[in-house]
Amino acid sequence: AEGLQTGERRIGGTEAVSVKPTPTEHNLTRRHADFSTLAEALDYAAQGETGCNFYTGKGELFAVLPYRELRKQALEIAYRLHGLGLKRGDRVALVAETNPNFQRFFFGCQYAGLVPVPVPPPLQLGGGHEYTGHLRRLLSDSQARVCIGPTEYGAFLAEASEGLHLQFIGSAEAFSHFPANPVELRPLEADELAHLQYTSGSTRFPRGVMITQSAVMSNLSCTVQHLQMQPNDRAVSWLPYYHDMGLVGLVLAPVVSQMSVDYLGTREFAMRPRQWLVRMSESKATISFGPPFGYELCARRLRREDTEMLDLSAWRVAGIGAETIRPEPLLKFAEALAPAGFNKNAFLPCYGLAESSLAVSFAPLHEGLSSEWVDGKHLSESQRAVPIEHNGTEAKIARGNQFVNCGKPLSGHEVVIRGEDGNELPERHCGSVFVRGPSVMSGYFGDSSNHPDVLSEDGWLDTGDIGYRANGDIMITGRKKDLIIINGRNIWPQDLEYLAEQQPEVRPGDASAFAVPKPDGEEQAVVVIQCREADVEKRQNLVDRMDRAIRAELGVDCIVDLVPLHTLIRTSSGKLSRFRTREDFIERTNWGKPSQMLAAG
Repeated sequence: AEGLQTGERRIGGTEAVSVKPTPTEHNLTRRHADFSTLAEALDYAAQGETGCNFYTGKGELFAVLPYRELRKQALEIAYRLHGLGLKRGDRVALVAETNPNFQRFFFGCQYAGLVPVPVPPPLQLGGGHEYTGHLRRLLSDSQARVCIGPTEYGAFLAEASEGLHLQFIGSAEAFSHFPANPVELRPLEADELAHLQYTSGSTRFPRGVMITQSAVMSNLSCTVQHLQMQPNDRAVSWLPYYHDMGLVGLVLAPVVSQMSVDYLGTREFAMRPRQWLVRMSESKATISFGPPFGYELCARRLRREDTEMLDLSAWRVAGIGAETIRPEPLLKFAEALAPAGFNKNAFLPCYGLAESSLAVSFAPLHEGLSSEWVDGKHLSESQRAVPIEHNGTEAKIARGNQFVNCGKPLSGHEVVIRGEDGNELPERHCGSVFVRGPSVMSGYFGDSSNHPDVLSEDGWLDTGDIGYRANGDIMITGRKKDLIIINGRNIWPQDLEYLAEQQPEVRPGDASAFAVPKPDGEEQAVVVIQCREADVEKRQNLVDRMDRAIRAELGVDCIVDLVPLHTLIRTSSGKLSRFRTREDFIERTNWGKPSQMLAAG
């Protein structure tokens, strides 16, 4: 608590300056994202005392950026950007470290009439060569004219941008030496792009989602209203800025609702996940969001004595999204932290995607997790979600699938489920999820021939997700591209991964399932498992147990591939990438060569 009140930062390496975090409550009348643009929202927030606070992995406050100061510095950056001779709507790539420079340049672009493009730092993307290749694809696809990144990434930025003819590439410090061009600024307007959001699913084929000011403001307005913002609300985030939940949900939402927010770097969270809880406790924060694996990681690292030091009674919204939601690990998190005052009713499942700015639906507030069990046989064979009673027995669990209720669509938005023929399906029939509404993107940036045609002329977005409706609520069952089809049956990769995680040697997040082609054109199921066991006999025992479980519960043949820790590949946002893990499996095993195909057959 003392660190929260009297955090220090060093200037020039010698002078210590006492800094205090921005307050939670302020004298402004709270407005709930009722602005036409992000620049207009910051203009209003800057009249108050709230803002952004940045913490190290050890819990030390190292920078404070009130919205008043953010606006002032963003305007200075906007004048300098004009001095580069850029055209309105030009793209500015920002390497999205959890650092005040990101907010400064993001809003500098808003005021300068330029489009910010958040790109990931070299985290979760393998070695330097792979990162520079990925960054180069993003710079090229977005046709960026400027790229700003931390000084320590200078070599990466230089290599990635070689031959791309950028006006400037370098650090915020180097950029500050440019003269400011005293022109009349014309901030981005409601029908212009607010930002370009790259999806995290594939690093080889990046897709830049075009989000207009009106689209993101519509999404933010619906979100803020659903959360029923209160005077004592304060947020904490460790999410990456280049991910839609981190950017829209925890960078932009606090600005448009004039809420103070405390940031912990994504890398620091991964190393010390308990700091998330410490920050929530010390600042009496009320709102935070994360993917399921974040809660799971936190629960695994918890020690009994931690709960005695924490006070999480103020945490009223614990949002969950960005990947398939499984109740069991979340309920373990809630149980472990109940002595610290965490209320499991704070859980707020949601469904969203970058192509709809962020959120598509929210579960009801303050009701916690709600899920249902459906018959697995009906789901795989007839694509019908037939509810079954769950009494906790192994038999019921084995033949059922559990799905979390993600609530009803946002106000003014529509969701329909369609079959392969494109016709709308009745309730409890599983199919492709389509969304229409004011939050939906205007399209993918760049050459349309390189991107899937997911937007219809009448505004319907094919999300690529599969799900069903139950009493009007949305249940997401998986991704269309991840579905494994064997002998006409739909096998969900999550089912294979779940069976793996039930083995004592396997932790949540240590399994990834997908399909590879066999010589006859049929699909071969594969589950790759990160295994901590070195003993050969014990490893074989795990493989045999998995084989029996998969055959008994799903009735399919499946390759069980045990790999070392840290082998499974994640996307830039931290989610497991089945696509890239599949590519790695094919390369490692020479899948497709006759010897391998015969062995599998």
